[in-house]
Amino acid sequence: MTGLTLVFLHALGASAREWEQVIDHLPGYECVALDLPGFGDAAKTGHADVVTMTDWLADEIRSRQPNPCVLVGHSMGGKIATLVAARAASGEIGLSSVLGVVLVAASPPSPEPMEEDRRAEMIGWFADGQASREDAATFVDANTATPLPDVLRDRAIDDVLRSNRAAWLGWLERGSREDWSADAGRITLPALIVAGAEDGDLDADAQRRLNQPHYVTAELRVVADAAHLIPYEQPEALAALIREHAASVAGAILPAHFGQILGSDRVSQRARSAMLERLRPVRDAANWTDDHYATLAILIGQILPDCGVDHDLARRIAFGVAQGDGDGWRFAALPADGEAWIRGLATLHMLMDGLAAQDHAWTSLLENVAEGEAGRADDDAYLSPAQMKLWFDDVRAEVVRVWMSLPTTMAEIGYDGFAVGGDAHRKQGYIRTAADDLEPWQLASGSAS
Repeated sequence: MTGLTLVFLHALGASAREWEQVIDHLPGYECVALDLPGFGDAAKTGHADVVTMTDWLADEIRSRQPNPCVLVGHSMGGKIATLVAARAASGEIGLSSVLGVVLVAASPPSPEPMEEDRRAEMIGWFADGQASREDAATFVDANTATPLPDVLRDRAIDDVLRSNRAAWLGWLERGSREDWSADAGRITLPALIVAGAEDGDLDADAQRRLNQPHYVTAELRVVADAAHLIPYEQPEALAALIREHAASVAGAILPAHFGQILGSDRVSQRARSAMLERLRPVRDAANWTDDHYATLAILIGQILPDCGVDHDLARRIAFGVAQGDGDGWRFAALPADGEAWIRGLATLHMLMDGLAAQDHAWTSLLENVAEGEAGRADDDAYLSPAQMKLWFDDVRAEVVRVWMSLPTTMAEIGYDGFAVGGDAHRKQGYIRTAADDLEPWQLASGSAS
């Protein structure tokens, strides 16, 4: 396995230096703080529009492939992070390593809310050249809940002063006003959205309205005693939130060789997008209770002993059942899949009668179910013994089907059959087909299919 890289993008008028204190509180992670074009040490590159910055970040990620990463974008950097996340979620080649996003007081894909008088004032600071130190101090102080310590305040002011004039004006006059909502769409990458309790335009309400709707799975957290410059104001609290989010996506990390194949031109964008979707969190299934999930998780451990009691797989199976996914047929003696699973799990929960997951009595219980000797025929909330036998046949097939469809499973067994045709006119396929006769691209990646 490779480690998880955290890629940090700063705010308008800042630089990679704004993340130094946050990174100090993130030992164990590879942290890469970037200077966006026109700012920090990259000030001489001049203005880069939203498209150029998005392409630039995508190329930075590709240069680090296949290392899995989480994008952390602050303010202006948040808009760029979201647009790259959308491209990653769509299966764009070279971006499959992006596993999650953290937005910190982030500018949304839509026009950033800002009072026009304040926008005009900020534009005016650079209208005739670089801003004065007094103007830069005004900007920094206006974006903090309380004054920063002198060392940090001076650093933030210095970053404003070394910002490229064209880049500053380009963001305020154009980039922050552009609407990229359609391009962002609904992103399946899990996101953490962080807001300062005392922020102005980009507070929790703005994040809830403008950023959260673009993510299928997004948690909003508010940092106390902070306004807009959260990385300076509350670095330890912010680092704790980032660490928590990074840990939550770590289960989607794939072995390096498998990630390299998945991100290659041997895989079509449609196939890559579908596979990456299976690494991401799913929503709760309608009508499923905690007892349903817990019972299914234990059942998975009995069907796939090496998986153990797998709650994540249980939620994924439940969501598919509730959505109507499946093989397209059912036993005539069973109700529709959604109802059959609810009734089957309720019956199994009733039959469990307090059995622990590791209890050997599970074996006998499931043998009875498989023989059609366990169930309840006198209550429509349950399944009869005959129905339980048929339902258990379906359950075993569905559990294995969903488990086998996961990229983590494919990586574990060394399966690379999905990498036989990219988006070019000619599909690569396999040349060598004999057992244990691997092709160069398989050997180079370490695959063992």
